Amino acid sequence: MRKAAMNKQKDAIFNAEEGYVKMFLRGRPITMFVPQALTETYKIQASAEQPTHKLKMEWVYGYRGRDCRANLFLLPTGEIVYFIASVVVLYNVEEQLQRHYLGHNDDVKCLAVHPDRVTMATGQVAGIAKDGKQLPPHVRVWDSVSLNTLHVIGSGVFDRGISCVSFSKSNGGAHLCAVDDANEHILSVWEWQKEQKLADVKCSNESVLATSFHPTEANLIVTCGKSNIYFWTMDGTTLSKKQGIFEKQEKPKYLLCLTFSENGDVITGDSSGNLIVWGKGTNRIRSAVQGAHEGGIFSLCVLTDGMLVSGGGKDHKVILWDRQYHKVQETEVPEAFGPVRTVAEGKEDGLFIGTTRNCILQGSLSGVYTPIVQGHTDELWGLAAHPSEDRFVTCGQDKLIHCWDPTSHQPIWSKTLDDPALSVGFHPSGSVIAVGMHSARWMVFDAETKDPIAVHTDGNEKFSVMRYSPDGNFLAIGSHDNYVYIYAVAENGRKYNRVGRCSGHSSFVTHLDWSTDSRYILTNSGDYEILCWAPNCKQVTSADVVRDLAWATSTCVLSFQVFGVWPEGADGTDINAICRSPDDQLLATADDSGKVNLFSYPCSHPRTPSHKYSGHSSHVTNVAFLRDSARLISTGGKDMSVIQWSVI
Repeated sequence: MRKAAMNKQKDAIFNAEEGYVKMFLRGRPITMFVPQALTETYKIQASAEQPTHKLKMEWVYGYRGRDCRANLFLLPTGEIVYFIASVVVLYNVEEQLQRHYLGHNDDVKCLAVHPDRVTMATGQVAGIAKDGKQLPPHVRVWDSVSLNTLHVIGSGVFDRGISCVSFSKSNGGAHLCAVDDANEHILSVWEWQKEQKLADVKCSNESVLATSFHPTEANLIVTCGKSNIYFWTMDGTTLSKKQGIFEKQEKPKYLLCLTFSENGDVITGDSSGNLIVWGKGTNRIRSAVQGAHEGGIFSLCVLTDGMLVSGGGKDHKVILWDRQYHKVQETEVPEAFGPVRTVAEGKEDGLFIGTTRNCILQGSLSGVYTPIVQGHTDELWGLAAHPSEDRFVTCGQDKLIHCWDPTSHQPIWSKTLDDPALSVGFHPSGSVIAVGMHSARWMVFDAETKDPIAVHTDGNEKFSVMRYSPDGNFLAIGSHDNYVYIYAVAENGRKYNRVGRCSGHSSFVTHLDWSTDSRYILTNSGDYEILCWAPNCKQVTSADVVRDLAWATSTCVLSFQVFGVWPEGADGTDINAICRSPDDQLLATADDSGKVNLFSYPCSHPRTPSHKYSGHSSHVTNVAFLRDSARLISTGGKDMSVIQWSVI
């Protein structure tokens, strides 16, 4: 007990004589100099207020197709429903509007639509609360018109996460089945309106990739996955299974998806590219189309007219089959968008295609597919807002750079790099962007044509920050090798000469700001140092010079103007990024518990209150206000999402 008391965070202290505030992170003292004009009047205990402004989620970029299945549907409202991070998105493509269901507190992994086409069920993984406790995985049943949560199912029953969920079809949709991610992949059936479990059973030691109630047999459930398909019959509280018998048909490694024909046969698509039809009410194969696709069949969709559409992984093909499983038509999804993950029926002969590269395409069987949702496919850290126009750039481990239009919500352009990227910065003219890679290389691109202008290598570690000086004459690059590299910039960002490197940090450089007059640089590091430099790479140690400098940006997480954002008990890794609005009114932070926080600026009192916003399911890696301070962009790390917030 005494040890715990010893570890309690020390409170920040203000030394009026010397004019500094000292705060503590993990017991380490951090000294921040107070501007001369404030030393007489500053009181560390003064109470700070939440900002009068708030954030409203306006748009979520991206879709989780990389590792989730059967998660895209068209609703009667004209909206498509899908998910990314902890947000379920309802997107009206024609009206260019999104609504968001925000009931989940961690990654959503599966989605089912009730026969009434209004009620939804979504399952999530186990989350982690702020205090480190596990938040149990569960299924939420909710109304897609009002966005109200109707029921929470299985909290404390499911293990790890929910991989599949399905409503019954023939008894008015009264039942819900779910498969969790426990070692035995437990299949459970629920009377969801009473939140009551009717039956459960160990499904398989191998992964289960799809589950569905039979459309006309209320007590029949089909599951499939790694080298198995099971036909389950529910009798009272017991579930008994029959295993699918392959006989002469070669057993595939995975059965990847399933659906039902009009007459009640089960149709499966597998990793060998075969379509297999299982006779209604039996566990035997009625017929098969061998090699329907080259490589796996990831999705099957029976259309309202009884025809079948299959979506291929390796071959990127979307194929239409008649009721006798003869090929009628085939089209191909362009290579850039990746393999087909899921197919959903649209209006008339329209289709929506979700891909494993986290895109959603709209098109028809006659052929042309247009991307309506695009995103990243790996961890995401790089973010920069254009200095004078409404656009922003993101880059990540997937080697992709997207330059986004926040009004159309589409990329203005995209580019694939040779290496994963970690950081990006705009030249103040807006004409070029500098991108820092994992490979110790950095590149400069034309911000309109995306043509490369310069390529350089410095040190042998990744670059965490690329920041041009406000006058555009310098580029400062923070590296994981503990150095800041300075380049002189000429010809409006088209010519670069190395000035030198700033040596003095004993840990990797995390954040960096320039003074408004472009004569000084402030840096933070992984061990919570705050250092100041001149562009000639000389360290500036005079407290009297540093304390009164005006900074063009506030991205350093440690400085007098922002230290109030640190929560009680913070360990120094809680806040990944921080950003001041261009009108100097607000500060936004990206934290490690999946929250975006909004504070008033300046934020110079300990533990200042903030507004907190959820949506990301992973650590939030970066935040940036757009030029007019009316919108904020945040990037999720492993959740791969980009969220656009309105400041209201």
